[in-house]
Amino acid sequence: MKDQVLKNKKKQICYMLMQQAPNHKVKILSVSSRVFFPQFVASPLCCPSRASILTGKYPHNHHVINNTLDGNCSSKAWQKSEEPHTFPALLKASAGYQTFFAGKYLNQYGHSEAGGVEHIPPGWSYWVGLDKNSKYYNYTLSVNGKAQKHGADYSKDYLTDLLANMSLDFLQYKTSYQPFFMMVSTPAPHSPWTAAPQYQKRFNNTKAPRDPNFNVHGKDKHWLIRQAKTPMSNSSIRFLDDAFRGRWQTLLSVDDLVEKIVKRLEVRGELNNTYIFFTSDNGYHTGQFSLPVDKRQLYEFDIRVPLMVRGPNIKPNQTSQMLVANVDLGPTILDIAGYNVNKTQMDGMSFLPIMEGKMNGSSWRTDILVEYEGEGRNKSDPACPLLGPGVSECFPDCVCEDSYNNTYACVRTIARSSNLQYCEFDDNEVFVEVYNVTADPYQLTNIAKTIDKEVLEKMNHRLMMLQSCSAQSCRTPGVYDPRYKFDPRQMFTSHSWRLSRLRQTVK
Repeated sequence: MKDQVLKNKKKQICYMLMQQAPNHKVKILSVSSRVFFPQFVASPLCCPSRASILTGKYPHNHHVINNTLDGNCSSKAWQKSEEPHTFPALLKASAGYQTFFAGKYLNQYGHSEAGGVEHIPPGWSYWVGLDKNSKYYNYTLSVNGKAQKHGADYSKDYLTDLLANMSLDFLQYKTSYQPFFMMVSTPAPHSPWTAAPQYQKRFNNTKAPRDPNFNVHGKDKHWLIRQAKTPMSNSSIRFLDDAFRGRWQTLLSVDDLVEKIVKRLEVRGELNNTYIFFTSDNGYHTGQFSLPVDKRQLYEFDIRVPLMVRGPNIKPNQTSQMLVANVDLGPTILDIAGYNVNKTQMDGMSFLPIMEGKMNGSSWRTDILVEYEGEGRNKSDPACPLLGPGVSECFPDCVCEDSYNNTYACVRTIARSSNLQYCEFDDNEVFVEVYNVTADPYQLTNIAKTIDKEVLEKMNHRLMMLQSCSAQSCRTPGVYDPRYKFDPRQMFTSHSWRLSRLRQTVK
């Protein structure tokens, strides 16, 4: 087996993606040689975030804005414009990799108006795609373009275990004459939080973390946060605690999956030549600022996810403070494969030099962009008529998690001299939120009206630049980078109304 592996000089890559990251570390990677990054997502929602992972682009460049077909999620337009240029497509077509996908792809994959389960995205040698969104039982898979229906028998149908077994089969029967890339995308810990039978009684006394921002009123935040009822009802707290516990229970099967794959690689003599990535597509909140459960918000609990990587030339047990985003995953994986990322139109950058200790903070970026486009219904929710139209994701006590004007963009900065988040909403107020995350890690106090006006203007300028960026221009120096140059004359005339309204807002 070792002789066979040596025939392949390229590094092999295993990428594991869970849904909606909780505060949970996978056992097999947390005790292995690895580097841990505090990673941020380009958008705190499944489909836009996954599109950013696949394309290496921010949402304003891949044009996936929500989880619907109309929002470009797995639409025909996406299939034509973006799928041929994803990093797996480049790995297969240009870098000689055999590729394997198993699990959830994009929320609308399999839709009849998007080619059904017969559609196999370019770039995959072996394809096992889940029809639409996360389930654990009673689902349909596209197995190389053919529908395979599953029921509710745990031994045959529990999706996390099935993905593990299919991944092991791929590792067993793949050719040893080509390097491989495998992407395993589990449903866990997404709702409906259906744990495997052997794990359904675990964590019985576990509750959602009671951090300082738990069950408190977001008094200086966007109106959508201010409308949450504080204190939460007892029923809401019970619900979110049950959800938190169920999420951890489902992740025990993900632990098993990761352990099986790592051990299989070890037995085959391939572990030392394989990079393993473990991460998520978005965060999740459980009670912060009295919002029961969801994602979609601009705060750390929704935009920050774990990223663990182990592989060749990575020093053991590192924790990096470098600012990494999910738009960097594609460029990094292509870099590992020896593909020139500059040939692509990707917005992200490879962090392989960081993992190998070849780059320090002075030459790395200091900020990234976060974008989200809110969703709201045209009609009022019958259960919550006083809220009017334009809201969505409402709970029985009329706390809504989204609205059409919950549309924002943020510059997230991490530099030696600053740990800052600056956000603007695209609403009638041009509402602004700014947080010093070092002094205020739970983002309790919006400092938009007290921060130095020069800083505010520079951040506004930087945000407009990032929202207009593409490829290399997305990687220019940020406000707190010593190489940054601020020239107010370069303000985009098309955005000048925003600056004047911003100045009025923060007086």
